[in-house]
Amino acid sequence: MNSLQTVEPALDEACCAPSGQPVLSAEDARQRALVFKALSDPNRLRLLSIVRGAVAGEACVCDLTEPLDLGQPTVSHHLKILVDAGLLHREKRGTWAYYSLVPGAMEQTAGLLASL
Repeated sequence: MNSLQTVEPALDEACCAPSGQPVLSAEDARQRALVFKALSDPNRLRLLSIVRGAVAGEACVCDLTEPLDLGQPTVSHHLKILVDAGLLHREKRGTWAYYSLVPGAMEQTAGLLASL
């Protein structure tokens, strides 16, 4: 019988050392992914643009369907995703809902990638 000699690979300590940088928590990653997912749809980007450009700083859902050429249920679905992501605020007035940007949401969103 021949016996084979095994050679242990040389370990480079620097290769496997932890970086010491803070790691994004699972909850932070989930929240950021929610924002990025909300921003990944062209219609939602357009909705944000319309609301941001509204004269009064808010837009009624009734004014958001025509510019996108989408039905009210579809626009409401997109708006719900933007609200859930923390980008828009929704205020119900009678039968209509009015949407405005959450103060500081755009600036916070702009910094999400930089803070990874």
